[in-house]
Amino acid sequence: MNVSNETKVGALTVIAVTMLVLGYNMLKGKNLIKRSDVVYARFNDVGALEISSPVKIKGYRIGNVYSIGSADENVSQVIVAINLDKKVNIPVNSLAAINNSITGSSSLNITPGDATAYIKEGDTLKSSNSPDLMAKLSNSIDPALTNIKQAVDSLKLVLGNLNSVFDEGNKANLKAVIANLKNTSANLNVLLNSKDGALAKTLNNAETFTSNLNKNNENLNKTIENFKNTSQKLSELQFKETLTGLNNTVAQLQGVIEKINKGEGSLGMLLKDPKLYNSLQNTVRSVNVLIDDLKTHPKRYVSFSVFGKKDKGQPLMAPLADSITNKQ
Repeated sequence: MNVSNETKVGALTVIAVTMLVLGYNMLKGKNLIKRSDVVYARFNDVGALEISSPVKIKGYRIGNVYSIGSADENVSQVIVAINLDKKVNIPVNSLAAINNSITGSSSLNITPGDATAYIKEGDTLKSSNSPDLMAKLSNSIDPALTNIKQAVDSLKLVLGNLNSVFDEGNKANLKAVIANLKNTSANLNVLLNSKDGALAKTLNNAETFTSNLNKNNENLNKTIENFKNTSQKLSELQFKETLTGLNNTVAQLQGVIEKINKGEGSLGMLLKDPKLYNSLQNTVRSVNVLIDDLKTHPKRYVSFSVFGKKDKGQPLMAPLADSITNKQ
């Protein structure tokens, strides 16, 4: 059977138109070969969202943006048609949000809710307007830029103050201070020289002294131990001698007291024998009588003419104190 050229051209035209329609719809995100559901979402601003942008739930792609249109002539809201080519259950309280990346591409993310009822074809999802990434970066960068500007202004002020402070006189003083610091650093280097420096010599001497102590450590320990033993023995010896002397003294004192109690010796007889006491008392009384008589009748005992005639009065028989007491 022969097919005319017109039929061939017509068939090719139909096939081309069909492929064009299918390709256009596929570019728009709608697959005419495969069944899909369409739901909607309303936004105040869709940003860089375009037709065929991906629609995702938890990062899993479930469809594409099919169309974007205005709700009215004033464009109070933008209606986004979502073509769902995956069979998923989306709770009715889920939220749709537009995610703008730094590369300029956008996607529509659906955050599932906790409702037990699910949306159906033609339903409208609730939406939330989240700021895009550039807006977030701008909001984050603006305070930082403000702080940097304030820091630069403060730095300018400090530099201005430094310029006003460091006049010619202050610069000269600063140079002198730096020169002194340089000299001090040089002297310090000499002091800290590991070979000839004073500090190195001192450390070497200290090391030598420590080494000698370490070598003679045993001898020092023996010397200290001998000194400790000698001191201990001397202390014990002195204590023993003192204790022995004290014991002897106590013993002698006890012997004397015992003799006194027995009436032995002069002190014991004086305490125990009343005769000795009376004799001593009489002797003392006679001495007093003699002294009083000498005072009363000095001519009786001294025969110088300067006293005149010899006193022939009666001698005293009692001390004057006893006489006066008896008269009273």
